[in-house]
Amino acid sequence: MAASRAVSAGMTTLQLFTAPPTYYGDKAGMKADKAAKFHAALAEGGINPGDVLVHAAYVLNTASPEEEKAVRARAGLTKELERTQALGALGCCFHPGSAGTGDPERAAIQVGETIRHAVETVPGTARVLVENTAGAGKTMGRTPEEIALMLAQVPAALRHRTGYGLDTCHLFAAGHDIASSEVSLRAVLDRFEQVIGEPPAFFHLNDSQHPLGSNKDRHALLGEGAIGPSAFQWLLADPRSAAVPCILETPHDYAEVEEDDAGADSADLRMMTLLRVWSGTDGV
Repeated sequence: MAASRAVSAGMTTLQLFTAPPTYYGDKAGMKADKAAKFHAALAEGGINPGDVLVHAAYVLNTASPEEEKAVRARAGLTKELERTQALGALGCCFHPGSAGTGDPERAAIQVGETIRHAVETVPGTARVLVENTAGAGKTMGRTPEEIALMLAQVPAALRHRTGYGLDTCHLFAAGHDIASSEVSLRAVLDRFEQVIGEPPAFFHLNDSQHPLGSNKDRHALLGEGAIGPSAFQWLLADPRSAAVPCILETPHDYAEVEEDDAGADSADLRMMTLLRVWSGTDGV
């Protein structure tokens, strides 16, 4: 149904959960018949499985200083990658979590070791992708340096199965100025690419309910938050957004949807219209 709803909205990529996001999912598999139905829905709508992202469960805290939580998060992320590989998706993105009472540098290394465990355990092409965070408290992944340290723990031979993506709301909330000018936005993207050594593998397109540097992860409809429309026009004009999935995580008009309703949410339709206008592809 996720694939069918994306197609109904005129989308060419989508993101989904492969297990309930409020559970670790460290024992959940992916049945072959479910994967086959998903692929059939993608094919019907002309979406390539390689343009699909999986979002890992929110409860995974791979940066936790508590051993029991860290061990279970490692198992959960590994199963996320296993299910992602079964779907033939590009990769699974995840929030690194919080260092809590622990040392942030040690936490970043621990996150990287967890990524390494996942890609060493699950063969294939699916990638584990770090998502930048809004920076509240000791949440990890706020800066390019933290993400670079995480990915540095992965052997060179496996680095092609890792990477990172950038959420616009998280960038803005963490104090990265992507809204004042095109030059400023490009400088932020340049810094992440230079420090980490590669461009982002995906973007999450979200406006922000709160101001620059608020550290609050509260998404708004594009052009209706503190970031405003110009930043998204600049981002869509940047070559780094052209060949990777750009995912909407914006609010919906309908909180509850019937399980068999394959129709698009009206807010998604409005966002897609804006994105086509801003990117110069309206009518395509």
